[in-house]
This record gives sequence, structure tokens and C-alpha cells, in this order.
Amino acid sequence: MSQLEKVYGVHAVEALLRHHPKRVKQLWLAESRNDPRVQVLLDLAGQHRVAVGHKDRHELDEWAEGVHQGVVAEVSPSQVWGENMLDELLERTPGAPLLLALDGVTDPHNLGACLRTADAAGVLAVIVPKDKSATLNATVRKVACGAAEVMPLVAVTNLSRTLEKLQKKGLWVVGTAGEAEQEVFDQDMTGPTVLVMGAEGKGMRRLTREHCDYLVKLPMGGSVSSLNVSVATGVCLFEAVRQRRSKA
Repeated sequence: MSQLEKVYGVHAVEALLRHHPKRVKQLWLAESRNDPRVQVLLDLAGQHRVAVGHKDRHELDEWAEGVHQGVVAEVSPSQVWGENMLDELLERTPGAPLLLALDGVTDPHNLGACLRTADAAGVLAVIVPKDKSATLNATVRKVACGAAEVMPLVAVTNLSRTLEKLQKKGLWVVGTAGEAEQEVFDQDMTGPTVLVMGAEGKGMRRLTREHCDYLVKLPMGGSVSSLNVSVATGVCLFEAVRQRRSKA
């Protein structure tokens, strides 16, 4: 049997119990927790016949990496989507899909925040390169607050080649770069769009940049030159959401 993963935090564990209950093998709760939020987890565990155990909070502190909120689940390993799944997603999605590509985001906190924002913005899938990128782990799941369990994360061997394939399918690739002349608010993102965000500090790699149809920037009016990648992702994605709602 594959080694079980640990998922911790109320939101992440609840999302698993609701959407992928078969993956949850054991639910552990701190002995000190007895509140309505935990009762929801107990009800879901009961519905899906998931075993529930209790541990001293200090035991959970040593067991889990991070703030666990007194809730830890042992789950079967998650499956990151393969590149071939993108075709299936696009084929069954009507209208103008919105995809997010993260070019080398290595901080799990940033990946988790991007997954959460992508889910809120109605993104079809998040694309990351297999190398030099954060992967799904307990920290990502905790920060994503359940979004990691429902948002397809597609790992690809060659990001620039994947962008080229998406372009051939009719999607426009919009990359973000500080030196771009056009602001994101002036870029039409109402059609089929892939938004590409660069890595923390370094931005997009050269080959990724060369495969963008458009480059856009966020206007920076203060003393700092850039925003955290997860914050910038939120601004850009919800600009796309605003445009699409205005057009509808």
C-alpha cells in the first residue's frame, strides 16, 4: 500500500470528506476539541464510515507540520493530473475557459494561495511544470482551505510546449511581466485565456515569455516594485472575472 499522507486543518479535511471520502483512511482529533465545526467532521466521517481517533494535542503538534487546528486526517496519496487530462477538461467545458499557469512557483504557501484563488475565480485548471515547482503537500492543502481537493493541478514536462498546444486549441496566452507596456486592466481576457504568472522574484522564464501572445503588468504606485505572486494572481484572475461578468 502506498504511504499515507497527512492532511490537517478543518477546511482541508472537511473538503476531503465531502469530495473524496474514499481517500480518507483515518480521522484524528485533539481530545480538547468539542465544538460545532468538529461535529460537522464527525457527521461526515460517520456517513462515510471513516474511523475516528483522538490524540493529545501535543501529540498532534509533533505529528503534523504546521498549524493543525486539532484536526489531522490520514489519506491515500493524491494524484496530480497528467497533461493528457487537459484535453479532456477542455473538451467538456463550454464557453471560454480560464486557465492559470504558474511558471516555477516553489513556495508551498504561494501554491496553496493560488489554488484557493483559482477555485474562487472559476479557473478550469492550474498548470505547473514538473520540475522546479511546489507540489501538493500538507502545507499547500492547509493554505488552500479545501481548494486543493477540487481544483485540478496539472503537472507538465515542458510548460512552453504545453502553452503552444493550448494556443493551437484557440486559447490566448497572457503572461505577466513588470516591464510590459500594457496593464492587465486593458487586456481583453473574455475569450479562452491562459494566465501565466512567473516565479517568486524571477518572473517567467525566457521560453515561457516567448510563448505568450500578450504581456501585461500591474500598475505599481508605491515604493515596492512587485507584489507577492499569490496576491498578483488574485488581482489578475479577478480582473478576468470582472471582464467576463461585464460582457455577459
